[in-house]
Amino acid sequence: MRMSQLFSQTLREAPAEAEVDSHRLLLRAGYVRPLGAGIFSYLPLARRSMTRIETIIREEMDRIGGQEITMPVVHPAALWQETGRWYAIGDELTRFQDRADRDMVLAMTHEEVVADLARKEINSYRQLPLLVYQIQTKWRDEPRSRAGLIRVREFTMKDSYSLDLDEAGLDVQYRAHYQAYFNIYHRCGLPVLAVASDTGMMGGSLAHEYMYLTPIGEDTLLVCEATGYAANREVARFAKPAAAPEAPLPMEKIATPGTTTIDTLAALLNIPKARTAKAVFMVATLLEDQQTVERFVFAVIRGDMEVNERKLANAVQARELRPATEDEIRAIGAVPGYGSPVGVKNCLIVVDDAIPASPNLVAGANEDGYHYRNVNSGRDYTPHVVADIAAARDGDPTPDGRGTLREVRGVEVGNIFKLGTRYTVALNATYLDKDGQAKPIIMGSYGIGVGRLLACLAEHYHDDKGLLLPISIAPYQVHLVLLPGEGMAEVADRVYQALTAAGVEVLYDDRDERAGVKFNDADLIGVPLRLTLSPRALQNGGAEFKRRRDKDSRIVALDDILPTMQAEIAALYAEIRAGVVAVPYR
Repeated sequence: MRMSQLFSQTLREAPAEAEVDSHRLLLRAGYVRPLGAGIFSYLPLARRSMTRIETIIREEMDRIGGQEITMPVVHPAALWQETGRWYAIGDELTRFQDRADRDMVLAMTHEEVVADLARKEINSYRQLPLLVYQIQTKWRDEPRSRAGLIRVREFTMKDSYSLDLDEAGLDVQYRAHYQAYFNIYHRCGLPVLAVASDTGMMGGSLAHEYMYLTPIGEDTLLVCEATGYAANREVARFAKPAAAPEAPLPMEKIATPGTTTIDTLAALLNIPKARTAKAVFMVATLLEDQQTVERFVFAVIRGDMEVNERKLANAVQARELRPATEDEIRAIGAVPGYGSPVGVKNCLIVVDDAIPASPNLVAGANEDGYHYRNVNSGRDYTPHVVADIAAARDGDPTPDGRGTLREVRGVEVGNIFKLGTRYTVALNATYLDKDGQAKPIIMGSYGIGVGRLLACLAEHYHDDKGLLLPISIAPYQVHLVLLPGEGMAEVADRVYQALTAAGVEVLYDDRDERAGVKFNDADLIGVPLRLTLSPRALQNGGAEFKRRRDKDSRIVALDDILPTMQAEIAALYAEIRAGVVAVPYR
């Protein structure tokens, strides 16, 4: 491609709204242009890089038995109503009506459509297992798009769906995806970590996220290098310090003026925070009979811990959680700062699983200035739900107690889910087994955001001059720079034609620009190999060659340019292949 004809231009400065390096560089290098909040046009350079990523994805999906299909972006609402997600998902799901007043949705994912296809196409156990995938546009109306391509509203995703006879078959396909995803990221050159994650709106029994570790990440992860434990904070577990066993003592009211926090209460009574019970007041939006209702949730956790709101939401199957107001707190019989579950009414009491094993705690008396000593779960109040609702923190012990958790930040670049029968039962997608009995098809769902992957690669591979993209995903392999001089255009044209005829992908800067502009643009665009044809280089014996990531250059004779470029390309690909390794399943 001649840069004089390229439908793109570089920018000297990035727009002020560009927040992170990848956003600034992809804008400045002419890869993308914003159209609206979280909506981008992908110009030729980005399109070529994304096509390379998609080719890698297709090859790895085909390798594990995938068959590519294409499903619609617009869905009849009836499918989403059958599975219940029409009612369970909030404003992120875009709903509209067509000209015949039929309810429709814009696809944010395609589980419903796959289950619908399965119920129409699959009849017998002989047709299973199957794996289908697509690379398709999705729409998710994010409340706040950010960081360029990191969080957008319209995006391209590879989503695949496994269809199996039973859980054992699902496990095989899930583990195949687990490694295939690592192969994809390794071939793109991006280091990632697989972490246990929340199943969220997808549902199912198990999920992993693939995380690129970076300070700009929105997700907080808890990891331990010593034990290999890794989980999103939303689901991370830890070994909770056990309370000393004691016989339950009689409950007694004590005066505790001015102690509306755990810290002041523990200081007044000269006890460790682990001997107190912390009250957290929330209001949950629940789905009941396909209608949303609000229920007061009274969460109780030991004073040495914090509530994880995602775990709490999962424990009560809440669509949303919000803090309760003071009036709402008093309406159940509790008092802010002095609340406990003793004697409250009209609320859902959820206690952390460490509470039943922690006897004789100090808890609020639901009266200003007073607490109770020796409050015991099961005797003094009855919880409706007992679950792990504690937030893991930096420095906590790993679940097995053999390591220490460390907090890191990450960007999710892919996820895999064991859905089970979540969608197939709802849509009656069944097969007949060997005995002629109808059984629900077992599903898995697996996604990769292509644009976000490109953004993370740009975040990982850059310097103060611009991008340094890996050969496997760079838009071109060689950047050929022509500098002015008598007869130089003819020489450069011959080199360009010879390289392209041999299958080398070349970005040829034939523009009438100053040398400094051309070199700055080459650094900015980040093609891995650079050839410069100039009068001085010719006088020194040929063309000046350098790798984008290196400081030093060397002269390559004109007759040696093609074999040299082919050897350099092969060497860079060999580096990529060496990084594609098997990863233990965790």
